[in-house]
Amino acid sequence: MKIDTHQHYWHYNAPAFPWISEAMPALRRDCLPEDRALAMRTAGIDVALAVQARTDTAETDFLLQVATQHSEVVGVVGWADLRADDLEPRLDAWSAHSAFKGLRHILQDEPDVRAWVDEPLNRRGLRTLQNRQLVYEVLVFEHQLPSVILFCARHDRHWLVLDHVGKPALRNWATGDRELRQHWRQHIRQLAALSHVMCKLSGVVTETAWQHQPALTPQDIENTLWCFDEALEAFGPRRLMFGSDWPVCQLAASYEAVQGLAQRWAQSRLSAWEQDAFWRGNAMRCYGLTVPVCTT
Repeated sequence: MKIDTHQHYWHYNAPAFPWISEAMPALRRDCLPEDRALAMRTAGIDVALAVQARTDTAETDFLLQVATQHSEVVGVVGWADLRADDLEPRLDAWSAHSAFKGLRHILQDEPDVRAWVDEPLNRRGLRTLQNRQLVYEVLVFEHQLPSVILFCARHDRHWLVLDHVGKPALRNWATGDRELRQHWRQHIRQLAALSHVMCKLSGVVTETAWQHQPALTPQDIENTLWCFDEALEAFGPRRLMFGSDWPVCQLAASYEAVQGLAQRWAQSRLSAWEQDAFWRGNAMRCYGLTVPVCTT
């Protein structure tokens, strides 16, 4: 059993997805489970989690509907306004669906990340979420990591998940700037020191200079593997999970290429039980997943 902890689905509508720019034509279309089914089977992935891509409560309802219609979608990380007065009734309604596992906000797009995480109503909303044993995913760029370390430390009643290994700016690392690498490494280690924070090895390929090259370069692959190694050293094998970031990953690499890179890394770095934890056990523990013994 292998679990992909990070996939996105949508019916494309430009105003609803302002982050999908004209430089991303591959994403300016409907992206649904049937569109990745063959690639997922070819890569040997059995089930997946759906993660929000729109800042709209309708996103959570949509993803739960997808999970109802597609048995291989075993979990949903949706969106809600943590400040809203109706947060608890919404959580009540969504929690009636066994696939609902938590929430995420596209924090990386906030003009002032520190102000957002320090907002008392956001902090209250996250406490409400954690009191219900629901996961919250943290999505920030490398340069924003310092703004969320105290925020993550304050909210330790349930799992927090760092998406995309903190989005290291590999496009800049290609210049050989070791200072950028060390800043990312330092902040990753500070987050990893918090035992309630897990990390997804996902989304790294699209932090390369994909707009200017037809494929991942050997340097891109080397930098990605170095990030994975550093995450392993920081978080340990029991707090790492695989995620493809499909369909966004396709801007830089195919689903099979992303999974294959993670597969080769895991086989060369992890023991048999650690590989099982990486591909399955850690996600089941973090999200409280109940998955079938086998799928078709």
